[in-house]
Amino acid sequence: MEKIVIYTDGGSRGNPGPAGIGVWIKTLNKKYGETIGTATNNDAEYQALIFALKKCKALLGKQKAKQASLECKLDSELIVKQLNHEYKISKENTQRYFIEVWNLMIDFGDIVFVHIPREQNKIADAMVNQALDGELGQGGLL
Repeated sequence: MEKIVIYTDGGSRGNPGPAGIGVWIKTLNKKYGETIGTATNNDAEYQALIFALKKCKALLGKQKAKQASLECKLDSELIVKQLNHEYKISKENTQRYFIEVWNLMIDFGDIVFVHIPREQNKIADAMVNQALDGELGQGGLL
């Protein structure tokens, strides 16, 4: 089973405020960043993960994705603990994001969510900031 390592980050300038997402699919050497309109930090974190899962499936193809093992690394302890069933989710919009992630998980062989320190998530974080600063080219690619 192929192991795919993904780093995601979401950020908001203001909470809520202008927001962006950043994704680094390390194993495939792909980086993405884009603005997502107005959102909270937590919403942006979930949207970054959802984007990463969809993009990973598109890059791998349906069959290969089903056999892949994903390790998703996020610097949001809250999101990781929610996805690992350690924290309850009370906000309705957060529940919708959780359900979307959960449904996307079916497309892959195995997925684990790992909390990492912010210092280990510099590439995905940079993609968020570059998107918000308008520094990315067409389609959010660097």
